[in-house]
Amino acid sequence: MTETKAVMASLPSDDVRPEAFAEASRFRGAFYACLTARRDELFELVDAVLCADGPVKSPVDLTLVPEHRRGHGALYGALNRGGVDVDRLRTVLAGLPLPRFEGGRLVLAVDVSPWLRSDAPCSADRLFCHVYGRAKSASQFIPGWPYSFVAVLEPGATSWTSILDVVRLGPEDDATAITAAQLRAVAERLISAGQWTPGDPDITIVMDAGYDVTRLAWVLRDLPVELVGRIRSDRVMRLPKPSPKEYALAYPQGGRPPKHGKEFRFAKPETWPEAAVTTVTDTANYGKAEARAWDRVHRG
Repeated sequence: MTETKAVMASLPSDDVRPEAFAEASRFRGAFYACLTARRDELFELVDAVLCADGPVKSPVDLTLVPEHRRGHGALYGALNRGGVDVDRLRTVLAGLPLPRFEGGRLVLAVDVSPWLRSDAPCSADRLFCHVYGRAKSASQFIPGWPYSFVAVLEPGATSWTSILDVVRLGPEDDATAITAAQLRAVAERLISAGQWTPGDPDITIVMDAGYDVTRLAWVLRDLPVELVGRIRSDRVMRLPKPSPKEYALAYPQGGRPPKHGKEFRFAKPETWPEAAVTTVTDTANYGKAEARAWDRVHRG
C-alpha cells in the first residue's frame, strides 16, 4: 500500500513541465554512476533524506522512511564504507540546465554555512563559527565545521537552490585562497560544460561582507567573471587623489601632494561626491531601486 504524504508546493503546478521530469531522471542516473561503493544503499539514503517528513536528527531514523528498504546495518555500512566520486559529481552538476538572468548571464553566490558541532569535542578540525539568530539581538561563536558553498542564483522568488560545489574549511586554511581555488574550479567546469562561451556576458559572482574581494578579483583576473561584494555600512574609504591641477587649485600655497583623496564615509552621505554612474530600476516587489557607482574608491 502506498502511503500518501502532504508536501509543500515549491513551484506552481503549471511550471512542472514533462522535460523537467526527464532531466531529473537523467540526473538520478548520473548521480548513481558517481557512487563507487555501496551505491544502492547510498542512493536509497539520499531518497530517504529527501522524502523524510522533517529534519533528520539521527542517521538511523532514515531506516524508518518507506523509501529506505534496507536495514540499519546496511545504512552504517554505506556511511562507513561507501564511496562517491566527488569530481565526477561536480562535473555532473555543472552540466545541468542552470537558471540565468537577463541576457543569459550566470550569477553565482559564494557563502559559508557551518555545521555546528558544539557537543562533539572529539570531532577533529572544529572551528568557532560565527552564527546569528540563536540568542536575542546577539551573535555567537559556536564550535563546528564551516563549509564554503557555491550556488547558482536565479531571478524571482524560489525555494530551490542549485548547489555547484562545497568545500570544508580547516583550521589552517587561508579562507581567501580556498575560496579563490573553489571559484576557479567552478568557473572552469562551467566553461568546459558549455555553460559559458566567448561572447556571453561574464559570470557574476556575489558574496557577503568579510570576503577579500580585491584579492579575489586579482587572483581570478584571467577568468570571465565579475565579482560583487557587500561592504559594511560603517566602512570608511578614500577617494582618488586629486590631479596636479586640482591640487594646485585647492592648495595654492603648495605643499606635499596627498597620497589619497578625501574620506568617503558610507554612513555620511554628505561625504559622497557626485556618482559616476546612477541607475534607477522599478522592481515588482521592492519599488524603486537606485544604484550609484564611484570610480577608484579604495581603502586608505
